[in-house]
Amino acid sequence: MPSYARKHQLTGSLTYHIFNRSNAKRPVFNLESDYRHFLKLLTDYSHKFKLRIYHWVVMPNHYHLLLEIEEPENISKLMAGLNRAYTHYHHKTYFTAGFLWQGRFKLQPVQKERYLIACGRYIERNPVMANIVLCAQDYPYSSAKFYCLGKTDGLTVEDPTFSQFGKEFNQRRASYQEFLRSFDNEAEDSFGRLEVPRGDKEFMNRLIREKGRYISRRRGKPTKRIMV
Repeated sequence: MPSYARKHQLTGSLTYHIFNRSNAKRPVFNLESDYRHFLKLLTDYSHKFKLRIYHWVVMPNHYHLLLEIEEPENISKLMAGLNRAYTHYHHKTYFTAGFLWQGRFKLQPVQKERYLIACGRYIERNPVMANIVLCAQDYPYSSAKFYCLGKTDGLTVEDPTFSQFGKEFNQRRASYQEFLRSFDNEAEDSFGRLEVPRGDKEFMNRLIREKGRYISRRRGKPTKRIMV
């Protein structure tokens, strides 16, 4: 398995697809109040770590985020704090104990220019793929309502590639709804394999991993060959 990085030298090009699932795949979001509490935590941590969250979904036993962070080296700190805070809430609310999450979160580097909007579609289609709703925008706990219906949520930052869907907002929303319907099975499969980054060859060649942890390539550091 080749090594890749959570941070690289292409400023503004790298975004992160983050995924975490509950322990034993048990539901950890049961009531609307659970979802709202998690989203409140996510909003607070977004401000604290200066995030730009472009796409997201919270499902009964897992969540996806697609974001940029001002200081990528703080991703582990961000996720540890977010997961710990919701675990505390869940234990207090439901009188549970022990591990709430299924190990360490997964993270997929995504090249913004080429794959950001496609990854966003994969994320927002999760409730459709799970047969919870027929249309992504009908699910209450995702960024789909922001793009399809223009409903602000205090969390979603507009995807910088959203403008490609039209000059007027109504045109963009209608085109985006069609985009969500006309999904690509091959693309969705690639975003489901979070251990594999999504980007062109130049992007991939700027990504390294050292000693099991993702880091940026240091200036003057010998280049490791990455087979893609």
